[in-house]
Amino acid sequence: MRKSGVLLSISSLPGKYGIGCFSKEAYEFVDYLKKAKQSYWQILPMGPTSYGDSPYQSFSAFAGNPYFIDPDGLKEDGLLTEEECKKYVVKDTKEVDYELIFNTRYELLKKAFERFDLSDEDFKKFVKKEEFWLKDFALFMTIKSEMGGVEYQKWPDDIREHKNKAVKEAYEKGENGIKFTYFMQYYFFKQWASLKAYANSKGIEIVGDIPIYVASDSADVWANPKLFDLDEDYNPKAVAGCPPDCFSIEGQLWGNPLYDWDYHKKTGYKWWIQRMKASYRLYDVVRIDHFRGFESYYTIPYGAVNAVEGEWLKGPGYDLFKAINSELGDVKVIAEDLGFMTKAVKKLVKKCGYPGMKVLEFAFDSGAGNTYLPHNYKKNFVVYTGTHDNETVVGWVQNMDEDTKKYMMSYMNIDNLDEIHWDYIRLAESSVARIAIIPMQDILGLDNSARMNTPSTIGINWKWRLQSDELKAEDARKLKKICKTYGRK
Repeated sequence: MRKSGVLLSISSLPGKYGIGCFSKEAYEFVDYLKKAKQSYWQILPMGPTSYGDSPYQSFSAFAGNPYFIDPDGLKEDGLLTEEECKKYVVKDTKEVDYELIFNTRYELLKKAFERFDLSDEDFKKFVKKEEFWLKDFALFMTIKSEMGGVEYQKWPDDIREHKNKAVKEAYEKGENGIKFTYFMQYYFFKQWASLKAYANSKGIEIVGDIPIYVASDSADVWANPKLFDLDEDYNPKAVAGCPPDCFSIEGQLWGNPLYDWDYHKKTGYKWWIQRMKASYRLYDVVRIDHFRGFESYYTIPYGAVNAVEGEWLKGPGYDLFKAINSELGDVKVIAEDLGFMTKAVKKLVKKCGYPGMKVLEFAFDSGAGNTYLPHNYKKNFVVYTGTHDNETVVGWVQNMDEDTKKYMMSYMNIDNLDEIHWDYIRLAESSVARIAIIPMQDILGLDNSARMNTPSTIGINWKWRLQSDELKAEDARKLKKICKTYGRK
């Protein structure tokens, strides 16, 4: 069945507390999607973010971001008062002020924690069920707080090396901080489960997004160093990234540690199976970022200033997904297969049977043979006008050279750019791709001031927020009509 959806990060939702959260505005957005006859809500990773605020660099591959907990929900449960919540209302809601949120949100959550009954049966069941990752994560975050936020590689040797005696002493010393983290994770998952159930009841599935790699400074690496290619000081021997291309002459230096795939194979890929199981408790469909890294991955020497010098090494290939399917059955995955795709990568995606991705902003720069042009698609793809890493459609066209612009207009059979964002949306929805996903910024026709992320930059990203008055019934009707025209349910 042909379907359509909208891309909007939780952080970009409207609301009064400075960042999008699981509030009434989230439920109203679900209602908007229903009115627009959409089948999917795609979001960005929901893990707790570190320096730079990127959801793709999280302190845990399993934990949720406490910023997304709705204070009004805590108030309804009797854990906060109206007056306490009012003190944390943010007047300027157009962008996320991460520094402000970091310096204030935990104060509010601690007030709620102090009133919470730790003997609550649902809470105890949650802690027990999620113990395999939650216990280490809670201790990691507690120690990090005590250490002033420094990366774990700079902690004292015994705790940095996760020595049993040091870990036991840290648990005893940090008991209150650990329970506070348990509380935040409990409420994150509780509120999210309610929102997801509401979306599902409206016929809308959640498309989650998981990065292929984890952050170097994360509970995952600290508690499970054997899973990663590290030296004796627990620093990466090499790091992840992308080689130079037409978008970046120095490539992209992500800095994530690389997996020790031989060790993963010996365990039967247990950690990855746990990760995927956890993902399907949160999402209906999982988009895996940088899917090509499973076939072969780019390795950059640790300490390099850019990604120019690196080499490709073989990844686990289909062996990993065979193990995942054996444990979980047939899973719904979107393979982010953008960039330079070798025959081996294409073969892996095809063998897995997962839909790959097409992005219309990549379509018009090299003539009719461009594989991102809709007439070259096959059905098993997800088409996007653009992604969180791209310019908005309006911004993209504004910066387009004249020759490319002429070809684009000829291809679309348009003679003006007055509603170019709707022209792109129509092109995506009319394609044979089984699923079409449209970023919310493109539905609104916003320029690059609403761009979510510019790769290889820091401090300017992940801030854009939707305003409540921008959810117009007219746009919902227009999107619904386009989807109906091209047989999308």
